[in-house]
Amino acid sequence: MKICFVTHKVKKGDGQGRVNYEVITEAIKKGHDIIIISSELAEELRVHSQITWIKIGSRRIPSMLLKYQWFALVSAIWIWGNRRALDLIVVNGFITYANSDINCIHFVHSAWIKSKYHPFREQKNIRSFYQMVYNGLNSFLERHALKRTRQIVAVSEQVKQELMQDARIKADRISVVSNGVDLNEFYPRSVNRADFNLAEDRTYALFAGDLRSKRKNLDSVLLALANVEHIDLLVLGYTEKSPFPKLAEKLGISHRIHFLGYRRDVAEIMSLADLFIFPSRYEPFSLVILEAMASGLPVITSNRCGAVELLSDQSAIVIEDPDDTSALIQALRELCSNRERLELMARKAREDALGNSWGHMSGKYLELFHRASNIKFKTGNQA
Repeated sequence: MKICFVTHKVKKGDGQGRVNYEVITEAIKKGHDIIIISSELAEELRVHSQITWIKIGSRRIPSMLLKYQWFALVSAIWIWGNRRALDLIVVNGFITYANSDINCIHFVHSAWIKSKYHPFREQKNIRSFYQMVYNGLNSFLERHALKRTRQIVAVSEQVKQELMQDARIKADRISVVSNGVDLNEFYPRSVNRADFNLAEDRTYALFAGDLRSKRKNLDSVLLALANVEHIDLLVLGYTEKSPFPKLAEKLGISHRIHFLGYRRDVAEIMSLADLFIFPSRYEPFSLVILEAMASGLPVITSNRCGAVELLSDQSAIVIEDPDDTSALIQALRELCSNRERLELMARKAREDALGNSWGHMSGKYLELFHRASNIKFKTGNQA
């Protein structure tokens, strides 16, 4: 089978890009020929004999809005000229003006633009206005892209519900395939805290995400920690233009908040912590939750994160309202005061993650591809 993937990135270190990477790698193992239309591609895939890379560059284009429009137009022109040679066309949301066979949805613009947490509703400025225009256009184009595809794949039940409610897609057109995790990279391991200038006898929580966005909800985490003693917080993410270091200082807890910046050794950093806290205000899935689970970390999160579908009561505490600081305080106090429960939850978190490997996820995608190809072939013959 000759499968064409249309996506901006295919590489590790990027959420959607990593999913594309793993699915394509599995498709290669199964003997399929792959055409990738993208701007970025992992170096090890560029030279593979089964892969043809159609690179679309856009560095000189001034904004993401214009870059994505350029990509959508150029990719469509290539597909229109080569469609007969392709068995399946797989895309991510609105990414091309060409029709597709399978559309894999990681983020629903139609839902996000309606959210009370959208930046434009929190603060009116040029940046948030641009985001509103960007999301509004993508919401419109997204709905049209979804109408022009045969099968839709959502990364979580939450995304499926958003597609039904906000993008008005019928349920029978949507399959759910959860994202995966590298169980060999993320696993419980022994790390010497002294090597990172951390105390062995302290309890450490971990937060990882975009530190410039209020959507990830680090502000509520810091407010909660100001009311819970005997626990430190490790924070992963760029601190440039972030308001949170100043907030920690204002709350008088900066000595307990360790901003570690952007790190490539995330798996090792996770093993420094005792638990993971991520009460995001809006998160269609979030790979980092799965990575924390695989690392053996109990999770405190919110019901606005799609990945909670993979968690159990024995491995996580789920906050109903991400802005409920008192619930966060209670959850932190419960875990920090009961070491035995913390350790039991850690073991259960790893167990919950074991059924969600990249290989398991990729296998489900390949099954969908085969079914879609068979349906397309039968339909074509009947026509």
